[in-house]
Amino acid sequence: MSEMNRRDFGMMAAAFAALATAAEGQAAGDYPTGTSTVFRFSELPVKKNANGGESRAVMHGTLPTGEFVEVHETMLPAGQMPHPPHRHSHSEFILIREGSVEHWNNGKLEAKAGPGDIIFNAHGVGHGLKNVGTTPAHYFVVAVGVQKDEAPV
Repeated sequence: MSEMNRRDFGMMAAAFAALATAAEGQAAGDYPTGTSTVFRFSELPVKKNANGGESRAVMHGTLPTGEFVEVHETMLPAGQMPHPPHRHSHSEFILIREGSVEHWNNGKLEAKAGPGDIIFNAHGVGHGLKNVGTTPAHYFVVAVGVQKDEAPV
């Protein structure tokens, strides 16, 4: 894959947001189901996390076609994990915007990932993430599939 610039990343994030705009029952934003929209990053409410990071919920709901979709952006401080390793019933893509993270897959270090890299976590597979850089890591998570309680690894 060629190197991704901010414009390319923004277009990719906008495409994922457009996919999610038809969702029902989203927690972030209140607009009519089935209505297309643009989620303005600067207008998304910021949630402070216990690890010193921040997150912005974009959407959380079920598409009219039946798939669960959840999208959020996270800022993860250097040396931190967003949460302990876990597994869940949906699949997810993690789109790294800035920083350097380690991706753990079934208890083993899978790879390091940086700007422009995309991590895929298959449903039911234990996984974890840690910022191994010296600066905050910023990434988007796009989850798709059946939504059930997540389980620790």
